[in-house]
Amino acid sequence: MAKPNTIVVKLQSTADTGFFYVAKKNPKTQTEKLEFRKYDPVARKHVMFKEAKIK
Repeated sequence: MAKPNTIVVKLQSTADTGFFYVAKKNPKTQTEKLEFRKYDPVARKHVMFKEAKIK
């Protein structure tokens, strides 16, 4: 069987609340780190989420 192209990455909140989202990305087509502005329910506002390694 073929190996899947997508990997799972963690999007960590920059508000230091400990909240994170899990997203998939294809490292062959998206070589830069993911960065999204999403809702953080702990901080109760939209903040930047940056890609981090899943431990």
